[in-house]
Amino acid sequence: MDAAAPEPVEVLIHRAGGALARAAIELLGGAYGRRVTVLAGKGNNGNDGRDAAERLRRRGVRVSVVDAGGRPERLPDGDLVIDAGFGTGFRGEFDAPATEAPVLACDIPSGVDGLTGRVGGEVYDAVRTVTFAALKPGLVLWPGAGHAGPIDVADIGLDTSSTRTHLLEAQDIGGLVPDRGPSDHKWQSACWVIGGSPGMAAAPAMAAAAAMRAGAGYARQSVPGAAAVDGAAAEVVTTALPDEGWAGGVLGDLDRFGALVVGPGIGREVSTTAEVRRVVAESTVPVVVDGDGLRALDPHGPVGRSGNSPPVLTPHDGEYEALAGEPPGADRFAAARALASRLGAVVLLKGPCTIVADPGGRALAVTEGDARLASAGTGDVLSGIIGALLARGVPPTEAAAVGAFLHGRAGAVGWAHGLVATDLIDHLPAVLDDLLE
Repeated sequence: MDAAAPEPVEVLIHRAGGALARAAIELLGGAYGRRVTVLAGKGNNGNDGRDAAERLRRRGVRVSVVDAGGRPERLPDGDLVIDAGFGTGFRGEFDAPATEAPVLACDIPSGVDGLTGRVGGEVYDAVRTVTFAALKPGLVLWPGAGHAGPIDVADIGLDTSSTRTHLLEAQDIGGLVPDRGPSDHKWQSACWVIGGSPGMAAAPAMAAAAAMRAGAGYARQSVPGAAAVDGAAAEVVTTALPDEGWAGGVLGDLDRFGALVVGPGIGREVSTTAEVRRVVAESTVPVVVDGDGLRALDPHGPVGRSGNSPPVLTPHDGEYEALAGEPPGADRFAAARALASRLGAVVLLKGPCTIVADPGGRALAVTEGDARLASAGTGDVLSGIIGALLARGVPPTEAAAVGAFLHGRAGAVGWAHGLVATDLIDHLPAVLDDLLE
């Protein structure tokens, strides 16, 4: 994008320096008499910092510029440090010089890998980051995201229209989830959850209950081989499925359903694997595959059928490795895209930054939520939310990303300690009301 810009690089640097200087003055609460140290590297990141330094001097700020390449151990005392040492291309180790002053990062904190978020050395915890043109992966992927602080994206005139990666934000949700019409009825957003096995009956029950709370008009829950389904919510309809050969019955009864969720707690028996594969491959409605269902899929793909809606897969890192044959690696965007392309599916790769990639290479990032979601059963809740959104007509990529956002927000409004998966279900209506209104 830099290379394609019609303006010379000096113009882009001047614009970046202006954005950086404005942020610095805002943080300082003024300019005249303040003391600022600019840690500047030899590249354009450093040039952005030097331009900001000159602007601040003209406003009466006492500025010191320190060469980051000299690896100083400590910076001069002052009111603010502008970290313009190393930008998005940095690789290796960098130990930030000691300072007691707050730090404003230029584009990305020095020492954070712009592609992966990996951190090399002792990195500043910035109180704010001004990045240019667009977010960088290292600002949303951990641990780099934890060093950036609040982020300003400054427009410096670059054309970002070619990007295929976007961050989903709260204001996006209302435009992605359709309103219900006055003549809508329950079967227009019906979701069927198939999962469970001995000792795992709660998994599909949570998914079905979450689907109802996320807007499904009707939810059916079935456990293969169980004559009776225990633990289902009062609003959820339960139906029996045989222990073996149940895929044909499911496929023949999909005409009134808008989506199917397969896999929560379903087990890993050989017979189960064959049934899951058939349902996912032949379903005429959008499918979410979660939990044990993921390990049943053919890792060589594709897992769906050409012409059908691509199935949504929701792996954590261990399930990703089972499908891909290797861990996600440092570049999680590339990892999600590669698996989505190979399996012909929408892949939701769970993590502190959840990444949703479709088979064509488009990706959505979701940073909503925190460690409160690291609790048993929360993944089952997520699969039910996505199933409800699919049933309501949201396309698979958007349904997966919106589902992850709602899931994270439901956790964020809960208790800081002791939050459990069923609490998320109870919080969903309030979260939906807030975001959709």
